Amino acid sequence: MQIALVFLGGGLGSLCRYGIARLLATQAFAFPYATLIANILSCIILGYFTALAFKGTISMNYRLLVMTGFCGGFSTFSTFTGETFLLMQEGNHLAALLNIGLSLMICLACFYLGMVLAKA
Repeated sequence: MQIALVFLGGGLGSLCRYGIARLLATQAFAFPYATLIANILSCIILGYFTALAFKGTISMNYRLLVMTGFCGGFSTFSTFTGETFLLMQEGNHLAALLNIGLSLMICLACFYLGMVLAKA
């Protein structure tokens, strides 16, 4: 049952990430906004459910479905790394550093926001 929950959550998260990428595919961005948006949203969700887990108000099954499965499939660290590498390889070092800095700062803040929302 636990494997099925992680599998289902991961598939749903991946579909959401793909949906964001498709929505933004019509735009010619020189910055990986789709990955940043997916990571931001995933951090809010993960922060929210982490706070609930700390309170003991969600079951292990929901943790596996949402935190491990959905957020694992929705967040995109490997894509973030690949896009950052490509920006550096193309000589766009400022955008690469901006991607790293924004991703870390915003995602940390969004994780905290999720925890705050769970306490509200």
